[in-house]
Amino acid sequence: MNSAGLLVDSFGRVREVVHEAVEGLTEDQLAARIDPDANSIAWLVWHLTRIQDDHLADAFGEEQLWGTGGWRDRFGLPFPERATGYGQTSAQVASVRAPAELLLGYHDAVCGRTLDLVGSLTNADLDRVVDTAWDPPVTLGVRLVSVIADDLQHAGQAAYVRGAVERR
Repeated sequence: MNSAGLLVDSFGRVREVVHEAVEGLTEDQLAARIDPDANSIAWLVWHLTRIQDDHLADAFGEEQLWGTGGWRDRFGLPFPERATGYGQTSAQVASVRAPAELLLGYHDAVCGRTLDLVGSLTNADLDRVVDTAWDPPVTLGVRLVSVIADDLQHAGQAAYVRGAVERR
């Protein structure tokens, strides 16, 4: 397997976990919180998808699907257009309510574009610097691994919350 195949497989696994965490749940179940300040499944999936959309669009010089694909309007959230969930308050987390079809639709659109973008990368492409705000500067390879790690953590959290919600 080459690096592009490894990345395609990794992002595909994120998609699988997201679907397992979301499919078949009601909007109320997706918005449930296991304590008053915990993240809901809806917020976790929205956030991980926003991060993937934001970071990959930036790394590849693309526009975010959040805006260009009309997802921001469909979600109708009371956040600035560039919001990704980072640093949000408990009240902001609670305001993320969406049906499974909307969450999965946005995630699948972002995942599909991600697979298109990473599917033909070469090893040399992974060394391209995509963010000079850090020391050392961040390469495409490091950024992609960071997004995969963040996505898998949040998808796993969503799966955990689903288990708790289903046992109530």
